[in-house]
Amino acid sequence: MQADFEVQRAVTSLGIPDDEQFRAWIDAVEAASNRPYRLTIRIVDEAEGQRFNREYRKRDYATNVLSFPAELPGGLPAEVRESELGDLLMCAPVVIREATEQHRPADDHWAHLTIHGLLHLLGYDHQQPQEAATMEALETGILAKLGISDPYVELT
Repeated sequence: MQADFEVQRAVTSLGIPDDEQFRAWIDAVEAASNRPYRLTIRIVDEAEGQRFNREYRKRDYATNVLSFPAELPGGLPAEVRESELGDLLMCAPVVIREATEQHRPADDHWAHLTIHGLLHLLGYDHQQPQEAATMEALETGILAKLGISDPYVELT
């Protein structure tokens, strides 16, 4: 079963992936998670990215991706609670700038950040060393299956 998702493009610029690209990356995570889910991806400019990062993380700058898990009311059936993941907010100018700075293809960086954000929505984190190692291994494994190199290896 394919994940259900919507992409909201609050900004349109060159280099933003199309829905088919997002579909491939989401499906790759879904295969690794072994469960279907629904989510929204919102592509924003730096002003909106900064506003959300400031409001929710108390950091006054635009970041590449923010994950917002779904907050559902109690009493819903388990299949609904487990399938509603939440939202990803992706800041297009930051993603594109980082790809350039890291000498990576933009699509590879979009893929990495989409997968990274989805893993957060699925409950993975990287605050502790063991959590970080687990999440990074899962990310790089999913990316490798998509033919994308390890984003944690520095390119020159």
